[in-house]
Amino acid sequence: MPDSVDATKPPRKQDDASLGEVIEFVKAYAKQETLGPLKGAGSWLGYGAAAAFAMGLGLLLVLLGVLRLVQTEWERSATGSLSWVAYAITLAVTVLFLVLTLVRIKKTYLNKEPLPKKKS
Repeated sequence: MPDSVDATKPPRKQDDASLGEVIEFVKAYAKQETLGPLKGAGSWLGYGAAAAFAMGLGLLLVLLGVLRLVQTEWERSATGSLSWVAYAITLAVTVLFLVLTLVRIKKTYLNKEPLPKKKS
């Protein structure tokens, strides 16, 4: 009788996978699709944070230089009732830098592939 039981069972195909193999495939796929992009995101955020720090420090020094330049070259802006003018000029330069920076930001996605455009 054991031969008849084996005869009713379909033969195992080459592409059939056992439950253990399927679980391993799912684990490998999950690692590939989650850890890979997270590693890329970490480096992207790291470089972005370092660049933001360096740019912030540089802009702080430039703006401090602008303030000191206005205060030393324009005598009335350093003392008296017009002492606020030097700070207003520095604030205007700061806003100008901020607007230029925001206009230049183009990358709005984390991965290297651009998002597909929507069809109208």
